[in-house]
Amino acid sequence: MHYGITADTGGHIAYILDAAQAQAANIDVDQVSIVTRLFEGAGLSLDHARPSERLSDTLTIDRIATDDRRYLEKEALADDLSAFTEAFCAHLARLSRLPDVIHAHFSDAAAVAVEARRRFAIPFVYTPHALGIDKRQHHGASPALEGRIAAEREAIEKADALIVSTQDEAERQVHGYEVSVAGRIHRIAPGVPSRDASPARRATLADRLGECVTDDTKPLLLAIARPVPKKNLGALARAYAASPALQDAANLVILAGQHDGPGSPEEHEVLAELQALAQSPGLRGRFVLPPDHDGHDVAALYDRAAKGGVFVNAALHEPFGLTLIEAAAAGVPVVATRHGGPSEIVGALDHGLLVEPRDEDAIAKACLAILSDPARHARMSMAGREGSARYDWHRYAAESVALYARLPRAPGLLASDIDHTLTGCRAGAYAFAQWRQSSDLPFVVATGRCFSMARAILSQWGLPEPDAFITDVGTRIMLKSQRGWQECPDFSARLNQDWNRKAVVAALKPLRLRPQPRDTAGPHKVSYFGTAEDAARVRETLAELGLSAKTVFSHGRLIDVLAPLGGKAAAVAAYARRLNLPMGACIAAGDSGNDVDMLEGCGHAIVVGNASDELDGLPVRDGLMRVAGNHANGVLEGLDRLGLTHPAPVHASAA
Repeated sequence: MHYGITADTGGHIAYILDAAQAQAANIDVDQVSIVTRLFEGAGLSLDHARPSERLSDTLTIDRIATDDRRYLEKEALADDLSAFTEAFCAHLARLSRLPDVIHAHFSDAAAVAVEARRRFAIPFVYTPHALGIDKRQHHGASPALEGRIAAEREAIEKADALIVSTQDEAERQVHGYEVSVAGRIHRIAPGVPSRDASPARRATLADRLGECVTDDTKPLLLAIARPVPKKNLGALARAYAASPALQDAANLVILAGQHDGPGSPEEHEVLAELQALAQSPGLRGRFVLPPDHDGHDVAALYDRAAKGGVFVNAALHEPFGLTLIEAAAAGVPVVATRHGGPSEIVGALDHGLLVEPRDEDAIAKACLAILSDPARHARMSMAGREGSARYDWHRYAAESVALYARLPRAPGLLASDIDHTLTGCRAGAYAFAQWRQSSDLPFVVATGRCFSMARAILSQWGLPEPDAFITDVGTRIMLKSQRGWQECPDFSARLNQDWNRKAVVAALKPLRLRPQPRDTAGPHKVSYFGTAEDAARVRETLAELGLSAKTVFSHGRLIDVLAPLGGKAAAVAAYARRLNLPMGACIAAGDSGNDVDMLEGCGHAIVVGNASDELDGLPVRDGLMRVAGNHANGVLEGLDRLGLTHPAPVHASAA
């Protein structure tokens, strides 16, 4: 991707490409399609006019053509939106398999997704990236901006779920639209932007810097942004020009897009100011404004800036700030705007200083404070490198894909715990058995017990035999075959990934926890008795040693350490895939801590009235029901709310 060609080839494109690549590599994903608009124009790569481009076996870019093949900046897309929507829906109709979910980026894409959902019943997730209400606060109102805000309000109102990057977006910005988002908004931080792994075809800008500056021994003051007023590059350049001390301390390099791109009037205006400053006698040989750059240049300049330099993002408002975590990963301290995402990033990583972006003197002083203090620079550099690990695309992929899967759909499977969920009331157990006789809804039990004990408990309570057993806290799936009940080999093999049982047992031995009976153990499960505090010690110990595992505390005394890909939710998802069902079509019913993951992961969840306080922290969301009824009566109450307790129609024929 050649960034900086237009106003629309910036950080959000890097976000979408990196997110899609991580999702396409996720074990639970079959295919990802990045869908965009097909266009062509002078100065633009012919790639943009290719209808489809395969990036990997599981990832494509699909470009939708309309009669208007011009490149349109996002402010002009409204004129082509209706035609694009029709073309997109025609594209969906031609597919051999409809997508399970649409993730719409920006409000115009959300408008398309609303229509696709109406026609094809495909749920959609919305990510705004940069909300107009905050832009209005910093740049003033305009008719175009008011139209954008109205479109964003509709997108927020109609989306099945929202994914945002920061707590500020989740708790303040989205709520500014006065639309209820309870249970629908999810904060999932993006990862560090990926570096170009292809070989460099020429010397990078960092290699050639000595040709452009008078003193190549000085550290770098580096900025990378599109040349638009909101990125405030002019303020940084003016701050540098006004501070002889800053000029003596560092050379300034600003990457402001590709100067030969089509550009907008506002981009040309910003570039003109920057070029005039760079060519002024006082800054010549100190301020470098490269006319073009690629991914290798960016990576090399970050590495160069890590040697005593500073990265600056002085935007008037920055919705997130991918460049700040990119700088952190490279070990470059930052000076950043205090408005928007950077305050959260810098607050979490402690790898820089925040400034008021309209105060040019404050920008210069903050840069000097880091440049002139080697100890502070070293501390911030290390903090950034270590802290950037929390921004991980694989984590983003896992969390976003799990969210996609659990978006509520028409119910297609019931997964219920046994102890104290189906058991506990004889009359309720009998009523549940009667319901099961009249329902064709697939039914599995998901229990912490072993298979033999689970069957025995069901028999003792007169409860019906399920279509499958999920046992041992979601580390075994038992399927019925002509040869009787057999363990699912595919699920068992999946749980081997990243699981070192022997190392986990050895790591936990010094904690002196009392083991549960030997018959509760399994190849993907280690079990102890203990308190919630003991469970926390288990998690901390395994994390410190870098051992992957899932620790589950339940019933006030049971600690189960599972293979990282195990758990009731994972097992329900694996069984649902056998039925071609997403997690959003699954109903989970439970009462204790070992039910948490499936109650969170299924589209529909029933928390019975007698549930323990271990479930008090479950977030309020669409699809989660806290019923009044206890035990099996509570399960039936939840099924009734879903319209699933009415007897199936009887079809009879007369001879």
